[in-house]
Amino acid sequence: MKSALSLATIAVLLLPGCATKDYVHEYVQSQMKPVSGQVAAVEGRTGTLEGRVGKAESGIQGNAGAIAETNRRVDGLAADMQGVQGTLKDHTDRLVRNEAEVENLSRAAREAMDRATAAGKLAQGKLVHEVVLSDETLKFGSDKARLGKDAEAALDAFAAKLKGENRNVFIEIQGHTDSRGDATLNLKLGEARAEAVRRHLNMKGGIPLHRMSVISYGESAPVADNKLKAGRQQNRRVVLVVLQ
Repeated sequence: MKSALSLATIAVLLLPGCATKDYVHEYVQSQMKPVSGQVAAVEGRTGTLEGRVGKAESGIQGNAGAIAETNRRVDGLAADMQGVQGTLKDHTDRLVRNEAEVENLSRAAREAMDRATAAGKLAQGKLVHEVVLSDETLKFGSDKARLGKDAEAALDAFAAKLKGENRNVFIEIQGHTDSRGDATLNLKLGEARAEAVRRHLNMKGGIPLHRMSVISYGESAPVADNKLKAGRQQNRRVVLVVLQ
């Protein structure tokens, strides 16, 4: 009788224990469900962030490539600028040399260069030749503009030299007289003599007319004293200024 009571008591005591365990298990499961949902949500957000990070990394790599290309172009532009600066320096040096050369030219050559440059007939603005045909060579008659044999021979040699050099040149033919007679008539006489030279260089020397121009200084630019016979002979001249 006593043993049966003990077993019954133990059974009663054990029953609540089993119930408690099941309850705890159920409770834990019920509490874990929200946590599992939160974990899943966190994992989802983590995946989204990882995707964004991946895109950001791709963007950064793309930007790095673009920056590298920009740097390459900048280096190329820097090299081009150095070339431009070198070209500008060459042009500046050439201008300085030309200015120095112009300072050493005769007044007639400087004025011829200024006129030709203003007319747009020069590419480089450089003096090639300055040839003075004196009265001794030209042998114009008094108040005449007709060329003699010696003058024609000198002009033929001049034209042949230009052809031999094979340059694209421009020639200004300047007529000068002495101071005897009327200044206005001397101006016309100087022009007529210069025109005679131009005509011969074209017809006999084959130099195109558009590559030549004439101008008369008359008696206004003497190189010697007009009071002396030898001085007047020096002043009667034709100057050929050859420019390139």
